[in-house]
Amino acid sequence: MTTTIGVLAVQGDVREHVAALERAGATARPVRRPEELAVVDGLVIPGGESTTMDKLVRAFGLYEPLRTRLAAGMPAYGSCAGMIMLAERIADGRADQQTLGGLDVTVRRNAFGRQVDSFEADLAVPVLGEPPLHAVFIRAPWVEDHGPDVEVLASVEVDGASHPVFVRQGAVLATSFHPEVTGDERVHALFVEMTAAASASAAVIG
Repeated sequence: MTTTIGVLAVQGDVREHVAALERAGATARPVRRPEELAVVDGLVIPGGESTTMDKLVRAFGLYEPLRTRLAAGMPAYGSCAGMIMLAERIADGRADQQTLGGLDVTVRRNAFGRQVDSFEADLAVPVLGEPPLHAVFIRAPWVEDHGPDVEVLASVEVDGASHPVFVRQGAVLATSFHPEVTGDERVHALFVEMTAAASASAAVIG
């Protein structure tokens, strides 16, 4: 049975995520309306500008349907701004900014600096094996703190301190970086595997 994964298509690298998911073995489709969300097994929330995405999700009537499905256990993967959208808490967010939730983390917006401070790094990610994962950080957040159920899959050292940039909690995955632009599908393949496992478990229970 094919795993169908949606990509939230209100802003960001939608085409790139769709292509990466399909190379990783999933059927991928853009999601802009509640009825499109209702028929996918999991969802990718791409990068973009988190405050703008928050407003657009509401304008498209997706905020409550997204929160409902996430609360019900829908697998989700957020990259960069998508990580912020899935966080329970935001450091340095706008006063009126809200998130979808799903990850018991506090995420700091623009933690590494502005656009000119964008950078690339090779990350050791044991769950993905070798070689190291080449990661592209663009106005990236990091995880400031997290609850006990959050697994840190990779971190970056800044001024002697380690900051999580790749985390997982249950069926929710998030990265500070943009794997969709590197041609390395291992992050997307991991999410496809997580989504397929969740679908199989739900079918058995059902």
